[in-house]
Amino acid sequence: MTKFIKNFCKAEDGAVTVDWVVLTAAVVGLAIAAYSAIETNATTLIEAAGTAVAGENDFSSGTP
Repeated sequence: MTKFIKNFCKAEDGAVTVDWVVLTAAVVGLAIAAYSAIETNATTLIEAAGTAVAGENDFSSGTP
């Protein structure tokens, strides 16, 4: 039984798996944060452009 415990403590196979899981979780978290920031800023930009275009109202003036 002690030989099994010593071999189990020396094995490092699981450590590599944990590293990959943590690395993948970090990448997914950064992707979600980036998507959120881009979506918020894009929505703000689109609304500002729409307001600017609507404020010009060149279509009803009749002059080219």
